[in-house]
Amino acid sequence: MSEGFEVAILGATGAVGTRLIQQLEQSTIPVSKVRLLASSRSAGKTLQFKGQDVTVEEAKPESFEGVDIVLASAGGSVSKKLLPEAVKRGAVCVDNTSAFRMDPDVPLVVPEVNEKALYKHHGIIANPNCSTIQMMVALEPIRKEFGLKQIIVSTYQAASGAGQSALNELKQEAQDFIDGKEMKAEIFPTKGDKKHYPLAFNLLPQIDVLEDNLYSHEEWKMIHETKKIMLDDMDSSEIKVTATCVRVPVPISHGESIWIDTVDHDGASVEKIRQAVSDFPGAVLEDDPEHQIYPQPINATGKRETFVGRIRPDLENKGAFNLWVVSDNLLKGAAWNTVQIAERLVADDLVHVN
Repeated sequence: MSEGFEVAILGATGAVGTRLIQQLEQSTIPVSKVRLLASSRSAGKTLQFKGQDVTVEEAKPESFEGVDIVLASAGGSVSKKLLPEAVKRGAVCVDNTSAFRMDPDVPLVVPEVNEKALYKHHGIIANPNCSTIQMMVALEPIRKEFGLKQIIVSTYQAASGAGQSALNELKQEAQDFIDGKEMKAEIFPTKGDKKHYPLAFNLLPQIDVLEDNLYSHEEWKMIHETKKIMLDDMDSSEIKVTATCVRVPVPISHGESIWIDTVDHDGASVEKIRQAVSDFPGAVLEDDPEHQIYPQPINATGKRETFVGRIRPDLENKGAFNLWVVSDNLLKGAAWNTVQIAERLVADDLVHVN
């Protein structure tokens, strides 16, 4: 066996799992062996890693014997059951589900923003919600330069954020609509609720279940994940955050309209914000109004970066600004951020070969 890390991908056959394989292939992590794990339904399938056939295995506790790094995207219940078993066997896990995000003992990490949180890990690191990740990349350079008092975000979230089956449902609905057939909705706005509505040629102002406080759980996640990542306190009042999350009939890449109120009203300006974003790792400035240059989901799909544009002042409130942010929710919002965290763990000597 060549020197390197044994890496397991949990949920390898899903929309994010297949991209985890691709991102791991392209990463700086030295991999000696890869294990592809999924449910019993997918066991026996063959996928490729760096041109070599790898057979998908059923995920069990013993599947993690000898594994150094686990990249997980198989659903929260699976992560809660299996990742502690992986940790017992000496692995460090990066989880792309909501299972551990709000656990105070689990770092919630966007590497460009709070890499130092990785030093506090106890075997599990949580990947934030896709919509939160791209907002953090866009806003952290502004927060560092000018401070932030308030964030109001409205999301335009792609169908693929609900998984491959949801993306398939959108495509089928679109075809049925074009063919003059009845659109059958079984997934949107969320499998976990009573009613379902078509997404094709529609907008659904509900992502995840609706809470008693009238917010959806997706909105709750954005509010509290933002505070945990930026302030290391999910309930902090230092930055006020509110969100409206909307599912839109776009296959891949989320858009976000964000309003911010800075602390430094006199220092902040459109040009300075543009420069701060342009200089920030992982962020790409696409903001040329004269030539109609601004971020679009169709252009962001397949790219690791977060794209920021339409930066403009709030003409009614000094020191406040609007911006438009787009990123591939399956890459930076999921697979790439997960692998990027693993890269930092290796680079910072926070994971070791068993």
